[in-house]
Order: sequence, then structure tokens, then C-alpha cells
Amino acid sequence: MTLFYTGPSTADLHENYAKQGLLDDNAPVRSSSTVVIDAPVSIVWQLLTDMRNWPEWRSDARVLELGELRVDAPFRWKLHGSTIKAVFATVVPERELAWTGVSMGCMKAVDRMRLSPLGEHRTEVTMEESLAGPLLTLFFSSEKLRAGHDAMLQMLKTAAESSVRV
Repeated sequence: MTLFYTGPSTADLHENYAKQGLLDDNAPVRSSSTVVIDAPVSIVWQLLTDMRNWPEWRSDARVLELGELRVDAPFRWKLHGSTIKAVFATVVPERELAWTGVSMGCMKAVDRMRLSPLGEHRTEVTMEESLAGPLLTLFFSSEKLRAGHDAMLQMLKTAAESSVRV
């Protein structure tokens, strides 16, 4: 029953899902959103990975602790007031950034952002996520997750396209 689904262990989710480019297909909350940005992939990647400066373009998130941007490096961030303990799973410059995260002690996520250059000056960004945890569906849905992704991708698009015009 999806109401009590907790998903794989955090370690399994990290090693056997996120690092392999997979989401938890059994998670009750999932989303995938895509946007095309009129900016080179290098600019989009810089905005995504300069996480300390997310608040300059991303109103919903801020990083609390961040070390190196490398596989298995931990970081902590806040999204809409909820603290998330995360670990990078994939870091492929200008191609993919993925991590696993835990919030509220039991909500487990795989977040994945894939960048595809469309010529020299356009980039397609796909953001995917699976989210699992007991009772999650009582207060959160795939539709809410998708709305958050769409909003974040619009903020990224605006920031990237603005920096190209400067």
C-alpha cells in the first residue's frame, strides 16, 4: 500500500538507484519536468552547481552546508523551510547532477537533473524526482512536486537567459 511505502534503504537508494541513473519507480510521489533554455549548457550548469548562490535566482531554496561538488559528498539545504540532508550521487559536468536526500527523518528522495545541449546556445534541462515515506501521500502529491519542479525550472530559465543578455 502506497500510504506506508518507505522505499529502499537510504544506502540502497543512493548506490543502486541514484548512482545508476534510476529513480524509485515504486515511490508514490514522482515527477519529471523539462524546459528549454536559451543559454549555453555551461551557463545553466554554473547556475545549478553554484549552490551557495542559489538564493540569487532560486527563491525556494538555500544551501546550509556544502563541501566539494563530487560523488558521495554530503550537503545540507533547505527547500520551502524543510531541511534536507543530501549526498551527491552523480556529478557529470554539463550533463547530469543527481543526489539522494532525506527530510523529516523518513522522507527519501532521488533528485536528478539532466542537461542536453541543443546547439551552442540552447539547453534542455530535465528534472526528475522520486519521493517515498510513510504517510507522505496524506500531505504531498506528484502534482505538487511537479508544480515545484516547473517553478524551479522557470527560475533557472529566467536566470540563465538573463545572464546571456548581460
